[in-house]
Amino acid sequence: MLYELLLPKIISNMTKARIETVYMAEGEEVKTGKLLDLSINLGDVASQNCPPISYYRLVTREKAHLQKLIVAGGETCAPGARIAVLSDAPDDDASQTIARPLRLTVAAILWHPQMWSASQP
Repeated sequence: MLYELLLPKIISNMTKARIETVYMAEGEEVKTGKLLDLSINLGDVASQNCPPISYYRLVTREKAHLQKLIVAGGETCAPGARIAVLSDAPDDDASQTIARPLRLTVAAILWHPQMWSASQP
């Protein structure tokens, strides 16, 4: 059975998110826990008095096998964009029909030095 990881609309007026850290690799088993960290900059929507950047972590609530990773650190994507295709067995064919979204939890986090933005000038 195939699952898809879609970027959830975390904040109502978010238009995109930057992938900061990816904790999974193609072909690997994905255990329950962290999948990736992302940042949302609301300064693109309206001017603010302070930097309106917030950080979030996508966490899976089920085990899976990563068949295809579509995004990488530093890339931006819109809410609803497909981030990855996963399966319940390591040998599933990634070209099959997606059965359902991966079960996720979203958590707000603090910036940390392993994020993609830490390596930028």
